[in-house]
Amino acid sequence: MVTTDARAGDESLVILQSLLCLLREKNVLSRADIETLCERVAMRAAAAERDPIPCCAETARSAATEMARIGSYIGQHYGGKHRRV
Repeated sequence: MVTTDARAGDESLVILQSLLCLLREKNVLSRADIETLCERVAMRAAAAERDPIPCCAETARSAATEMARIGSYIGQHYGGKHRRV
């Protein structure tokens, strides 16, 4: 049985994944923007205990993993230039 909170989380994830893909498809977000977002989510997960916006460390790590997966998909599907390092 799926709880209401889990269902709401899944619904939010589908909406956000679709939004990121749409924004990339419309060239509102570049591949570099997606890479920066992936890094920021990962940094927030790494410092969840010290984050000024409180969040559950486990949830933050899960979000970082999911964001990396989304970033990889968007990079393969839509292409574009990487960030300059």
